[in-house]
Amino acid sequence: MDLEAIPGVGAKTAAALRDLEDPAGAIEREDVAALASASGVSEGRAARIVRSAIRDRHDDPGGFLSTDRAREIYDRALALLQERAVTAYGEKRLETFYPSTAPSRIEETRSFATRAMDRSVTEDALDALADVSPLSRPQSVTVRDRCLATADGETYAAARDAFPEMSVEVVDDARDLAELARGYSTVIVLDEAFAGVDVDGDVRVEPGAIDDPTATIPERPLAFFATNRTAIRAAIDVHRAADLDPGTDLDDLDAALSRLDDDGSVVGDDELARLENAVEDLDAAVSTAESVANDRLKDAIKARDVTIEGSDLLSLVERGAGVDSLLSRELPDEYDAAVSEARDTLVDALDLPPEEADLARRAFPDDPTYPVERDDETISRLRESLVAQRDRRAAKQKRELAAELADRREATTRLVRRALELDVEYAIARFAADFDCTMPERGGRGFAIGGGRSPLLEEPYSDVEPVDYAVDGVALLSGVNSGGKTSTLDLVALVTVLAHMGLPVPAESARVPAIEELAYHAKTQGTLDAGAFESTLRDFAAIAEGSAAKLVLVDELESILEPGASARIIAGILEELASSDSCAVFVSHLAGEVREATAFDVTVDGIRALGLEDGELKVDRSPKKDHLARSTPELIVEKLAGEDDRQFYDLLLEKF
Repeated sequence: MDLEAIPGVGAKTAAALRDLEDPAGAIEREDVAALASASGVSEGRAARIVRSAIRDRHDDPGGFLSTDRAREIYDRALALLQERAVTAYGEKRLETFYPSTAPSRIEETRSFATRAMDRSVTEDALDALADVSPLSRPQSVTVRDRCLATADGETYAAARDAFPEMSVEVVDDARDLAELARGYSTVIVLDEAFAGVDVDGDVRVEPGAIDDPTATIPERPLAFFATNRTAIRAAIDVHRAADLDPGTDLDDLDAALSRLDDDGSVVGDDELARLENAVEDLDAAVSTAESVANDRLKDAIKARDVTIEGSDLLSLVERGAGVDSLLSRELPDEYDAAVSEARDTLVDALDLPPEEADLARRAFPDDPTYPVERDDETISRLRESLVAQRDRRAAKQKRELAAELADRREATTRLVRRALELDVEYAIARFAADFDCTMPERGGRGFAIGGGRSPLLEEPYSDVEPVDYAVDGVALLSGVNSGGKTSTLDLVALVTVLAHMGLPVPAESARVPAIEELAYHAKTQGTLDAGAFESTLRDFAAIAEGSAAKLVLVDELESILEPGASARIIAGILEELASSDSCAVFVSHLAGEVREATAFDVTVDGIRALGLEDGELKVDRSPKKDHLARSTPELIVEKLAGEDDRQFYDLLLEKF
């Protein structure tokens, strides 16, 4: 895929995307999170890139939302969807859904939405989704306990490039290898020529190590799984709760992850844990054993009366002997017992097997001394032995676990991606359920909405009265103030936007025209100055004269015009729209005047006022066809005329 061919993707962004493992696949999957992991690409930018790619793929010119109010309706519809997403990924992924004029894109999304609406949303899956996030790149690892060795310059360069995480050393002979083995727990030799060389330490001749990175540096795959362990295990829970096909054995994957610690180390191996504890506790155990021996020897000395003849004392002094000689002569058994207890204490504290216990016992010498002292050289050798065994055991466990997990990386990536996509499906399913949605039909010149209820209103959705409204061509919508004219336009716009997004709409039934543009002009407070009025007329000229089919919704255009000119201008606009393939609804308090000024028989629909009860207006929210609604002032005058027999009210009522 030519990334720079995507509209809006320049050379710099394309270069950042190429650093990803599979940028073309991410764009094809509409994977906003994957694109956002590229350097300098925000989630919002990633969503725009995906939208551009979708438009390019479906040959969609865009421009469906041609006015600010139309864009506001889309933003509010998108917000309702995003509120029902659990993950940040889901919120951004939903931004790739937009109102389109391309039938192929609309059908593609309709298929996705239909599958989503068939899903049963479970609370357990929603709870698990809270911990699912896109997979992250782990921080680079550094390996200090192992090194690579070679005598060949080209091999050295190749190893440096392949394994920047670990040291690569140049060796000439067995002496160099022996020196490395003293500094590293494991030396991996890349040259077959060193096979059979006898060197103390863990030295392995593995010419194919460069081609087997998982075995050479198991920390790589382990770091990936450790960094993403929470998200992966949450995705496992999502698949179980939602009964999704995981494409891998979830129990085995979960068990493997349970052996991995947050820092990428392996847990759950008893022998490794013993060695780790032994290394960590060595100094403390030696000190404790030393104290045990000295305490016991001190008690033995206190409990024993030692008598030395004068000639013996003189002989000891002449030889320069001290307490050590006295112990050897007078308390040999007590000293042996004290040292034996120290040795047993050290072995037991470190839980050493027989082969290590022999070295540990030599930490306290047989020759009597007071106080009893450790042999530091022996302790050092014991420490080196334990550290080497620990590191070799850890490396072995890492290699085994890394080999198991590395084979599952692709399946795990799909597992997490599928869980994140489920969040998008769930958001659509919850939107459809919360607002009693249905999939709309597309076609015809006008629209027809049955039992539509707008979720954009501030009142609880359950309290919203359903609206039935249909228009074929152009129409005027009349009605009293606060009767629901604007909310009806909002409902028509919302249903149209959602239908062109390929999503369900909040209605019992709906049909919308297959239009190329939604032009919704909201009500403006105050009269426009001459320049602004001229600009508005230019906008309507472009709408009326364009060849593309449109849905034009206008709310009280007369509010920005001079009263005397309003009806004539609106009539002229309607005449132009009536001669096109467009559909239009103009809300106006001057519906009667506009009808008189229009050169054709324009339809006038009305939201009927049922009367005033306790000062509150009661209306039928569904517009009645071919009905010029009465105004609020007329209702008030009628109410007063009925309550008071003054001729004044009757005269006013006759004016209507």
